[in-house]
Amino acid sequence: MLRLLISVFFVTALSPLLGQEVGSENFRLGLERKDHWLPLLQDKKIGVLVNHTSRTGEGHLVDIMLENGIDIRRIFAPEHGFRGDVDAGELVADGVDPDTGIPVISLYQDSRKPREEDIRDLDVVVFDIQDVGVRFFTYISTMHYMMEACAQNNVQFVVLDRPNPNGDYIDGPVLNPGFRSFVGMHPIPVVHGLTVGELAKMINGEGWLMDSLKCRLTVVPMEEYTHSMYYEPPIKPSPNLPNMLSVRLYPSLCLFEATVMSVGRGTNFPFQVVGAPDPVYGSFTFTPRSIPGMDSQPKYEGEVCYGLDYRGLQPDAQCFSLRPILDFYQKSKEKEQFISRPVWLNLLIGNDRFVNKIKDGWTEAAIKSSWIEELEEYEVTRGKYLLYPI
Repeated sequence: MLRLLISVFFVTALSPLLGQEVGSENFRLGLERKDHWLPLLQDKKIGVLVNHTSRTGEGHLVDIMLENGIDIRRIFAPEHGFRGDVDAGELVADGVDPDTGIPVISLYQDSRKPREEDIRDLDVVVFDIQDVGVRFFTYISTMHYMMEACAQNNVQFVVLDRPNPNGDYIDGPVLNPGFRSFVGMHPIPVVHGLTVGELAKMINGEGWLMDSLKCRLTVVPMEEYTHSMYYEPPIKPSPNLPNMLSVRLYPSLCLFEATVMSVGRGTNFPFQVVGAPDPVYGSFTFTPRSIPGMDSQPKYEGEVCYGLDYRGLQPDAQCFSLRPILDFYQKSKEKEQFISRPVWLNLLIGNDRFVNKIKDGWTEAAIKSSWIEELEEYEVTRGKYLLYPI
């Protein structure tokens, strides 16, 4: 199946691939299966790794726990903060949640790993955050460090599983360990095709924590979920992924963050447009502006950018494509300057071969062919940890 999908990607990048199923009326999030996780937490000291997406129809996980008498000692917050309103890349400070009085510990500051004093007195840490299924989306890196801290301090780690809105396929090169960073901590492809629960099982099972430690992991799975199910997160996963189209285009368009191009940060449609202050890039125009909570200092603030608008595309038809970055590179009049942050691009893509292939004029088909074998090997490993049909 993998070979077939790869060949289709070559021909129909950013076009319909496989129709996604509509979710079952019996579908339930891990969070909604309280009978499975509440008994694990009774009469114990609890930490929660959550943000603004940790909700269901009943409300936020923190409120649901408190209503059920759970003793929450600390809230741990990832990039963008507990409320999800901190700019991308901006450090998040420790604090206190004004509604509950619970201390909030940032895991997106100088250190990305919980301090021992913040975790050693806990019995359980619960993770419930909406991910987007892309290796360089940092919530999974924060999950990794929390799993490691739990393993080192004999704290149980519970994942309340959620859908992967890009979980219907896998694509991209598998990370070369020499390019491990906070935007890529595991030898998985760019689009990894796992829920956070499945990925936690893989991290544990493959010995990817420090010193091959294993944490005491419990995953509360969803009901009636499949990887081919269409799922649009009801709350935007991060400030600059405001809708399903941005989530589906994110794996492809995030690569532009290492170039001279803007991906629309500072507009109301980030990760749905690409442009720069040169008419050579296209006739569509946008002008980035400061938008606190999304991007207070966007690239090319106040400058007219020319490029392409992808908002006419259908979200469920989108898959990882190199065509956008290759096409814009060819349009560039100053190709040596186009990739303005080559080290960053290496970290995003997970190797140092991609930059040279762009400069050497490789086609998308040729580049994707170069990672088929490693994707096939990954697919076998992935199969050991899947909790849901593909």
